[in-house]
Amino acid sequence: MSTIHFITGGQRSGKSTYALNKALLLSSNPVYLATAKVWDEEFEKRIDRHKQERGEQWTNIEEQLYISNCDVNGRVVLLDCITLWLTNIYFLNNQDVDKSLDWAKREWNKLVEKDVTLLVVSNEIGMSPIPDNALTRRFVDLQGWMNQYIAQKANQVTLMVSGIPVEIKK
Repeated sequence: MSTIHFITGGQRSGKSTYALNKALLLSSNPVYLATAKVWDEEFEKRIDRHKQERGEQWTNIEEQLYISNCDVNGRVVLLDCITLWLTNIYFLNNQDVDKSLDWAKREWNKLVEKDVTLLVVSNEIGMSPIPDNALTRRFVDLQGWMNQYIAQKANQVTLMVSGIPVEIKK
């Protein structure tokens, strides 16, 4: 059974840096499970910069949808991030929130059945102003519901605020 440390917060709140440091404290060779899809040149440069910052001690796995298929048993895994993973699922399911949430929960449940220490990064996007379009509002709902699902099952939950970790659940 897995151990889950859920790390959430706003954009540029320090989530990923905090999770990277935590993972390196737990393992000399952690896994970085990236869920990002390359959308454009700027995003590709961002991904490349992050890969270079991580260093050679990391095992990098890129998986946009089927995170449970990754061979991570017995490993410390930093999953970065739920928001990008849900974006991929949301568009795969033609922006259907219910189908996307069911799909994400099933895939998540298969992942956490493994013997793995998970550090899971996600965005708290529901703290922003209400979006002006229905597509984005539905995604905010999806993100919020999945964050709640993961947090309820997590052993530890940390909210990052301006680079400061605030322990929500220990």
